[in-house]
Order: sequence, then C-alpha cells, then structure tokens
Amino acid sequence: MATQQQARTHSGIAQYSGTWDKKTALHLLRRVHCGVKWEDIDRFSKMSMNEAINRVLDIDYSIPSPPINNYSERNPDPNVPAGQTWINDYNGTFNNARMGSLRSWWFGEVLNHDDTIREKMVLFWHNHFSTQTQVYNWANFGYNYVQLLRNDCLKNFKTMVKDVTLDPAMLVFLNGERNTKVAPDENYSRELQELFTLGKGPESQYTESDVIAGAKVLTGWRINKSNGNVYFEANRHDETDKQFSAFYNNTVITGKSGTQGPEELDDLLDMIFAQQEVAKHIVRKLYRWFIYYDIDETTENNVITPLANIFRNGNYEIKPVLEALLRSEHFYDVANRDALIKNPVDFTAGIIRNFDVELPGANEYIGQYQSWATLYNTARGQQMQLGDPPSVAGWPAYYQIPQYHELWINSDTLPSRNKITDAMISYGINISGTRYKIDPIKYNKKLSNPGNPNDVIDDMLLHLHTLEVDQAQKDYMKSILLGGQINDSYWTNAWQNHINYPNSETKATVVSSRLAFLIKYLMNLAEFQLS
Repeated sequence: MATQQQARTHSGIAQYSGTWDKKTALHLLRRVHCGVKWEDIDRFSKMSMNEAINRVLDIDYSIPSPPINNYSERNPDPNVPAGQTWINDYNGTFNNARMGSLRSWWFGEVLNHDDTIREKMVLFWHNHFSTQTQVYNWANFGYNYVQLLRNDCLKNFKTMVKDVTLDPAMLVFLNGERNTKVAPDENYSRELQELFTLGKGPESQYTESDVIAGAKVLTGWRINKSNGNVYFEANRHDETDKQFSAFYNNTVITGKSGTQGPEELDDLLDMIFAQQEVAKHIVRKLYRWFIYYDIDETTENNVITPLANIFRNGNYEIKPVLEALLRSEHFYDVANRDALIKNPVDFTAGIIRNFDVELPGANEYIGQYQSWATLYNTARGQQMQLGDPPSVAGWPAYYQIPQYHELWINSDTLPSRNKITDAMISYGINISGTRYKIDPIKYNKKLSNPGNPNDVIDDMLLHLHTLEVDQAQKDYMKSILLGGQINDSYWTNAWQNHINYPNSETKATVVSSRLAFLIKYLMNLAEFQLS
C-alpha cells in the first residue's frame, strides 16, 4: 500500500458539503446506474444530495415481470404458451432455449432499470457470488439465483450468505449437492471463506483444516431437480464435532443429527461473522466497484475501516454502508471522479440509456428479446458475459493486480467498443428488418438549448465526456456543427428551420448529419470509456 505522503486523497467518510449540481449528480448516477439519461441529470440535480441518495437507495423489492417463452416460433413448447413465463415449469427439453431467454431478460432488466441502484448491485453481487450458467445449466436455477441477488442486494449480508449457500445454482456450481460425510467436498467451504466472506487479506488467517472442517459442516444438502427445492438429507450429513483453528478461537461446532443437522450451517456462519475481517473484505470490494481500484494506506484508514465499523456495528446490514459511502466527501472527491473504466455491460447498456434509444416494446416481445440478446452478445464480445464470469472469483478487472479495470481495454476490446458506438450512430441494430439506432435530433431536443452550438457542446461534454476540455477542442467540435461556417447563427438557423419544417427531410438531414458526426467524435474519444 502507498504511504501517507503518496495518498491519492486524504478525504474520508464525512458527509460531502460541496456544490450539488448537474456535474455532481451525474457522478452519482454514473456510478449507480448503467448509463444516464439526460433528463435524469436534470431531475436529480434539482433534488438535494440527500434526496437523490434516498431515491437511489429506495429499492422496490417487488418481483419484476419474469422471463417468457420467446422461442416457440422455432421450438414449440407444449407446456408454456408463447409469451408466457416458463419459470415454474422444470422441463429439461427446453432448457437451452430458456437459458437464452434468461440471458436476454437479464440484460433487459439492466437496460430498463429504475432510479435505484438495484441492478448495479445485482451485478456487484453476481461478480462477488459468482456462478456460471454453463456449469449449473438449468434456466430455472439461474432465474432463482438472479432473483435472490435482487431481493437481498441491500438487505442483510449474513442472511444473504446463507441464502446463497442454499441456492440451487450455487449448490451445483460449487459441488454443495455432492458434499457428503463419505466424500466431503471442500469446494464451497473454501470459497465461502476465501472469496465470499473473509477474503485473502493479511488478517484472514484461517487454515486448510478450517476449510476441511467447514466442508463437513456443509454436508447433506440436496436439490429436487423437478421443482428446484433444496432440502437436507440427514443420512448424508457428517455428525461428528468439527474443530476449527486458533484463528476462529479454537471453536468446536458440535455435530448434530437428524432434523437438527441444518443448524450447523448457522453455527458456521456465526463463527465466520465474528471475525473482523469479514466487514473489511466486503467494504473493499464495494469500494473497488463504486469508487476506485487502488486502496492505499490512507484510504484504508479513512474510508475502509470506518465503513467496516458501520457494517459490523449495524449487524451486517448493507444499506447503511452504501448510504455512508455515497454521501461521503470521498465519493465526490475530484480524485475519484471520472476514474473508472466502464465495464462492458455498463458501456453497452449505457449507449442505449444515454441516448434513450428506442427498442421493440413488450407488445413485440420476440423483437424485444432479440434486441436484448443482441446487446447481451455485444457485451459478451467485450469479455463480460452476463451469467458466466470466467471463474468463481468473478471478473479479473475487480481483483487482478496491478491492472484491475484496465483489463477491460485492450487491442481487441477498444476497437470493438469503437465499432459499437460507430454502428449505433450510423446503422444501428437490425431487428427483424427494422434498424434501431441513436436518433441525434431526438437527443439534441433534450438538451438545455439545442439551437445554441456552444450550449449543445457544453451539454454533450457534460453528458458524454468526463474531463475538462480546452477551448481549441471545443472550437473544433463547434466547427462540426457549423459545417465550415463562422457564425454561430448558422447552426441556430439550421436548427430552427428543422423545428419550423419538421417534415422536411432536407432540413432534418442538415442538422442530423452534423449532430451525428459530433456524437460519433465524442464517443470515439478515450474519455467516453470513463465513468
């Protein structure tokens, strides 16, 4: 870790008391949403900071519309009518088709998220409690896993760990259902301690014997594959006492038999959560997701430790930690703004949301799911496959020293990102013969003063750029709008002519082509990759 003198910033978790304006609100929204609509910047900047954060954290836990049968045109399903949900029908014949439906639906939830942090937290927990659809390979399990993350995302972390431990997707992914007294499987016990709770920090001194003892505690859990129910099978459970190391104060978890066997899981979690390092490990992961990848000594002392104290003293409730973080002077510190490279899901969904690109609606559900699948595959092509992180540790961008988020940008992914933005401002996505793309005129109409070229550039820079821009670069951008003319009135008149004659294709083309060129230029700048 860096020394105090090398610290990026000395700010801590005291409440931010600086200016709350469009730029500040945009910083919040960039970190908690997947793309930011222009109208949301305006709306959130008119709130107070506390009102904005309350809105972001006011999660609606009602269940969204589930994934549906969008595949019957090519693969008729006798059990589930076209357009209806398949989540309660456990039929392996249609599993592959339903897995595609699940992936598309999940990306649709990201695209259509509300004002809250919910979908960003679902992604965070998916990266933390990683599973792979290709391993558990059951669409119903996948849906239940996503709903678990969505339902628990801002609630109690200890409860969430127990829920994940007994989740069918996780039980298959890390061999929990195969864990028996005859052949204890250490896979989940290891990751429970190493990744999900305690981490690999210097204060996490659990031992290999603790992994083995934990595996014995976790024996006996099974899944009914016909309905997804998880149950405990006592005759598969190790009933012996489990001895843990000095790290756990030499705790002995007393072996239990019969219907009392499941209680050992609670004993195990009580023992783990008594360790100080659990809170710090989770706070560090939240920090790397929402703030920055580098945690120096000053940040550890000024941010991580006090947030971990809030977490621990609050009985591991997640929401108070996020409240303190998002209200802190550290979160709004200039050193932490525009400092993260967007991950591929954020980048791809952000293009659609930033420009409010119109996609097929629910009344065209086949086209709707096709558009979501296209965008899912677009993010996948940038090395972020929703539902299938590369390992149980999640995506390397959130743990791989020293590159961290720089791993998202390489000789393959950067050209791919530029091709995506170029496509979306030119020919768009082809869905059943209809092209869906950025509408530059629609976007410009939302800006504060669309007929003034200086204001248009300032608004676009605020929304699509991240860092300060010198006047020479602004002048070049304005030359794009003016089409080689000198006076600002050229753009003002061209825009007004379009407004006065909206049915004139010629007048629309004049402004549309220049706006498209400017938007394309901005999206191809390196700064567009930052959040």
